[in-house]
Amino acid sequence: MELGLQQSLILTQQLVMTPQLQQAIKLLQLSRLELAEMIQQEMEQNPALEESGTEELSDKKITAEESQSPSSENDATIKEITIDEKVRTDTDWENYINEYNSTGRVYMESEFTQAPNYEAFTSDKKTLDAHLQWQLMLHGLNKEQEEIGDTIIGNLNRDGYLCSDVEEIAKTCDADIERVEEVLSILQTFDPPGICARDLRETLLIQAQQLGIDNSIIIQIIENHLKNLENRNSKKIAKALKISADDVRAAVKIIQYLEPKPGRKFSTDEPAYITPDIYVYKDGDGFKIVMNDDGLPKLKINRFYKNAIANGRKISKDTKNYLNEKMQSASWLIKSIHQRQKTIYLVMESILKFQREFFEKGIAYLKPLILKDIAEDIEMHESTISRVTTNKYAYTPQGLFELKYFFNSSISRTGGESMASASVKEKIRLLIEHEDSERPYSDEKIANILQGSNIQIARRTVAKYRKVLNILPSNKRKQL
Repeated sequence: MELGLQQSLILTQQLVMTPQLQQAIKLLQLSRLELAEMIQQEMEQNPALEESGTEELSDKKITAEESQSPSSENDATIKEITIDEKVRTDTDWENYINEYNSTGRVYMESEFTQAPNYEAFTSDKKTLDAHLQWQLMLHGLNKEQEEIGDTIIGNLNRDGYLCSDVEEIAKTCDADIERVEEVLSILQTFDPPGICARDLRETLLIQAQQLGIDNSIIIQIIENHLKNLENRNSKKIAKALKISADDVRAAVKIIQYLEPKPGRKFSTDEPAYITPDIYVYKDGDGFKIVMNDDGLPKLKINRFYKNAIANGRKISKDTKNYLNEKMQSASWLIKSIHQRQKTIYLVMESILKFQREFFEKGIAYLKPLILKDIAEDIEMHESTISRVTTNKYAYTPQGLFELKYFFNSSISRTGGESMASASVKEKIRLLIEHEDSERPYSDEKIANILQGSNIQIARRTVAKYRKVLNILPSNKRKQL
């Protein structure tokens, strides 16, 4: 057999991801904030892309009014007005000056040449380090003590606890351990109470001392029985201290008012505000879906560049190719944004069709739903539905929810339809909320109660849902 190179023609089909398709897919998975940032970046880079505002409409209106107004040449001749500049001779200028002359302070123009900075009259949240440094400077310590105090403050975590050992701080500052302990005891008297402690026991003892609490039962519980207190084991505490359970409950009520995290009020975490992408309103017997376009600029292609190419002006070939490329990119971006909004609307419309009882009655009526159900309903791929429902939020009559929230696994029921897992979580939350605080339900008891309502669920599933809801187990929910 002779070996050699040959050419053959084969007809095949292949899916190619064009740049336009890649851009459309990328826009689908962007959140509202990311989309606004991307549009702003494109407007800065693409001269053919601009925001359509209300200026054009007002200019057109003014132009139309001017064209409809009569010409000035056809108006009647207006008589010229003349002003006689004559000064009266009988004016008493001396009384005029004495009456209206002001003796107040005269402000010169140079005094207002520079406006105050915005930072000068806006409040800034005080940090824990700054608050402690301010107290340290006012305490009148010497230079060595201030250096040790700075090191201690620099080794506090966000909750106000000391993260380093005294030996490490002494080695860092090249000082004696006794001197570090002395400065640490001074800092522990600062505000907020309980600051600079090394553990929970120490911060509670510091707060009890500053509040003047000299009850021996409270002190002993803090020093020796915090583990039993965490497990709500009042009987064991009463037996160890040889006191009644009522005395233990009275002491625990006082301990509950102490702050386990002294630096909490100086937290710099800012709340994350969510702007919904879709609004769902109740409209008579049905619902109305409204896309939220506030804050998103409405784009258009620059008319100047569009006319420059259309009118065949004398421009160079490179410039013309550059403008064509930018105009095509702007056109694809505008179409992709419109397609994105349309897809989100269709997905929300389909969710509303499947979960109508939820929008009318609440979380307890949420039904099991998967991506495949929505994909088949609107004839799109599941991956597209997944991108659309990621980081998109809808404001509904039942509250603000991410679109992913409406997709739930099913929990089987005897003699009825399956139930959504979110509805089961809500039932577990309501059961725990209305339980007896002295005899809280165990996970096994909750599973038996739900099975009595024809909801087939295992104990370990109840424990998993309880952890998702950030609810403590029964032994830690028990009130002493």
